[in-house]
Amino acid sequence: MSKNLILTIVGHQGYIRHENEKDYALQNDILFGAISETYLPLLDLFHRLEDENVPFKLAMVFSPSLCSLLSDDLIKEQYVRWLEKRIAFGEKEVARLSGDKALCANAKSCLAKAKKDLLDFTQTYNLNLLKEFSYFADKGSLELLATCGTYAFLPHYGDMTEILNAQVEVGLYSHRHYFGSNPDGFYLPFMGYTPGIETVLRSYGFRYTIVDIRSLLFSDTLPEHGIFAPVRCDVESHNSLKQATLALFAQDADTPDDMCGEDGFSSNEVYKNQAKDIAFELPMQTLLDSAFLEEGMARIPSHFCYWKNDGDEPSVYDEKAAYAQAERDAEAFCVSKKAKLDEAASLMDKNAPVLLCVIDAKSLGQDWSEGVVWLESVIRKTAASDVTLAVPAPLVGNQFSLQEILPYPGAAQGNSYGEDLLDSTNGWMIRYTRKMCERMIDLSDRFPNETGLKVRLLDLGAKELMLAQSGEWAKMIHDGVFPEYATKRFKESIKAFMIVFDALGSNTVSTEWLTRLERAHTIFPWMNFRMFSPKK
Repeated sequence: MSKNLILTIVGHQGYIRHENEKDYALQNDILFGAISETYLPLLDLFHRLEDENVPFKLAMVFSPSLCSLLSDDLIKEQYVRWLEKRIAFGEKEVARLSGDKALCANAKSCLAKAKKDLLDFTQTYNLNLLKEFSYFADKGSLELLATCGTYAFLPHYGDMTEILNAQVEVGLYSHRHYFGSNPDGFYLPFMGYTPGIETVLRSYGFRYTIVDIRSLLFSDTLPEHGIFAPVRCDVESHNSLKQATLALFAQDADTPDDMCGEDGFSSNEVYKNQAKDIAFELPMQTLLDSAFLEEGMARIPSHFCYWKNDGDEPSVYDEKAAYAQAERDAEAFCVSKKAKLDEAASLMDKNAPVLLCVIDAKSLGQDWSEGVVWLESVIRKTAASDVTLAVPAPLVGNQFSLQEILPYPGAAQGNSYGEDLLDSTNGWMIRYTRKMCERMIDLSDRFPNETGLKVRLLDLGAKELMLAQSGEWAKMIHDGVFPEYATKRFKESIKAFMIVFDALGSNTVSTEWLTRLERAHTIFPWMNFRMFSPKK
């Protein structure tokens, strides 16, 4: 009996795009750091495995806002300048540390990484990372899942079918736009399940989704095989959806803590201390003299980190020792998941057990520098064992043969119900987005056949509503990660939508304002406000 391990990597990113690089350097670093520390290393790993004929299968999610940014010419130009600035800074660091062998070795390693990133991004991948991921999807090594247009937490809009439809439809259209395929699976942002979403997903052709373990285990019908086999959630029978059903996989609850929990792998003292960046240690004048910073800029990460995780006075990072530890942690992960699958197999008569592990892409490089090294080791060890790396779609099989359950509402966020996305820090946001939703539904129904300038206004309003719904803003405010910026961005979308609403009511609009905002928010250039129309 085969034992199936599904590794699902979830990449998402708030829509942070600014022509002004100086004032938004810290915010831009979120994406640029992700490209250098996660997405380029993943592609490097995939090509290395391909060259060595090591088989692998992974599931991956790219949020539409992330896809939009990765394909944006402005972002590409800014990222190249971001790398060039770090390369110039690295050259000075190597010279500065020439008298300290250990520190200089780390500086040289960081410099070599920045140079390789620039070469790979501009020449090897020709500025098109999504095309490379599509290549591995076409080969069958990756299964790409769609997700919501702006990674909205759907339970907040569970009573608004038009909003659920719009978020799913924009996500599906985005996937087709960037990857040229129709995905089988849909990833619910934050795994936020709300009753009724299964009908929406099935109506757009999706065959399966992933839910939090509690949504499965707390259902009225106890799953016969726990989380080790997919189940189904029957869709309300009407029209073409008669006898339709949606398959559900539940995530392994231990994986997030295994990797980046308080006592997870990434906390090991031998790993690189990502928070101790040399750009926050050097005198400000040194950074100005090296042209890394301009006068008046706040300090920003250089991604030159030389120390380990071992306390307030950490010792110098040893890459060889860290990689050896990543190998041991990969072994521990594989042993742990194999033990679960072995025990499940002993209790399952016919079905091959399935264990699905969801991995936040930030864990692979950004939050854990050695994360991709760890992933490579997991893939290689699995290839040499009786555990099979699998992807979800082929394991769904005949959906009607799966056990039927009604999932319990929940999420893989907060204490399993998304509490941190609607609490005392960010709860004020929901009343604005829900009012915007009501107005957008009304506008789309009132102006179904408009053309010209009004269509541009309506499309912009739809776009600003979706940006305001982004779960990233609420999460950033709750987590204290640039909360002022997230608040500002949210309020800008609210204000823009109000201007659109008032302009449609008064039949006047500033074309200069409209054009300026369209230029600033290039996401979803194919946006059609009619996606918010009530389905008839």
